[in-house]
Amino acid sequence: MFFEPQQLTTDIEIGNGRVAIAFEYDGRDFHGWQQQKSGVRSVEANLAAAVGKVANHPVDLVCAGRTDAGVHASYQIAHFETPSIRSLRSWVMGINTALPSDIAVHWAGNGTDDFHARFSAVYRRYRYVIYNHPVRPGIQRGQVSWTFRPLDADRMHEAAQALLGEHDFSSFQAAGCQSRTPIRYMERIAVTRKGNFVVIDVQANAFLHHMVRNIAGALMTVGAGQKPAQWIHDILGARDRTVAGVTAPPHGLYLVDVGYPGHFGIPQAECGPGFLRPWFDRSENRPIPPTHIHPKQPVKQA
Repeated sequence: MFFEPQQLTTDIEIGNGRVAIAFEYDGRDFHGWQQQKSGVRSVEANLAAAVGKVANHPVDLVCAGRTDAGVHASYQIAHFETPSIRSLRSWVMGINTALPSDIAVHWAGNGTDDFHARFSAVYRRYRYVIYNHPVRPGIQRGQVSWTFRPLDADRMHEAAQALLGEHDFSSFQAAGCQSRTPIRYMERIAVTRKGNFVVIDVQANAFLHHMVRNIAGALMTVGAGQKPAQWIHDILGARDRTVAGVTAPPHGLYLVDVGYPGHFGIPQAECGPGFLRPWFDRSENRPIPPTHIHPKQPVKQA
């Protein structure tokens, strides 16, 4: 998970204030991050219950970015407030003991008063993984997207470069998105083929609801030869969701990195997911320093 190894030491006291945690989850059996009505399984509800057992009181979690039903995270950050003090090892091992098997916490640390898992983040990075083969996957069902139509990854990459920079991404925004503005800065987008897999790797200061999945759906249409590469540029300029085509399935989407200024002390990710990591060299999995950082909103208390 981390670019540099993190030791589960018992020597560091963590707590009595804001605590940050780094964790991963398999999104297949969750209805997304956000806690919902009783009986609907969410990452937030399961994780908050486990953290509360170790803290010995109920906690409210704030995460770096909410994920939808079926979407995974190989690296996610959240924070909570607690008067309790535990060692790093006690937080991590204790929380994991109380968690279901499809969530795992890997790190905990003291957060400064001005640290906020969401508002302090300067970028997010996702990878969308497509299994491109005539036969659907069996073992990796629910872990990757799938299309039987042959995809031209080089053509997808060429088309995707139209999205770089700061744009109005209304054409790739879900109808129910609650963001105050559709303006986002796309730092990087790359499409590569690794055998039968096509990987879309994208980093921006932030993302709109369904933005990555809508981009992936449009790029798959281009890769299958159903639309020219210019179509992505035209979609962006239209600022109209109805022209962008279908939303790609959630199963192939992974939150793989969230970046913070160094003084917050959040360990950097080695981008995943785990089965994908060996396909790229370490430099391709390392964090990408952002070149464009928007002024931050005032930090809101959890």
